[in-house]
Amino acid sequence: MIPRTSRPRYASRRRVRTAAALTGAVAVIALTGCSGFSFQDDICGDGEYPVMSVGGTGSACVKDGEKVPEGYTRYPEGKVPQQVDDKWDVYWRTHTVDEKGNIVKAPEEK
Repeated sequence: MIPRTSRPRYASRRRVRTAAALTGAVAVIALTGCSGFSFQDDICGDGEYPVMSVGGTGSACVKDGEKVPEGYTRYPEGKVPQQVDDKWDVYWRTHTVDEKGNIVKAPEEK
């Protein structure tokens, strides 16, 4: 009969393997910077499309089917930001569209 104070050998091996697996998982997450788990916020919600202010760097979201508000315009085709900090979101922080529809450098903030 096994005394109550002793444990079977396999229990301690199982704990060692579990601890090693957890340590490995933590190391992988730390080394990758959680890149596999990153999420970016969408510029607009479902049922909306983004618009930008004419002559400035402001933006807004408009419900599908509604007209673009006065003082705003749609982003040029192929240059529409989809997620916060994506290529086009960053680009439009320093560029804008003038009254004629030309892409120009945005005015300096004061």
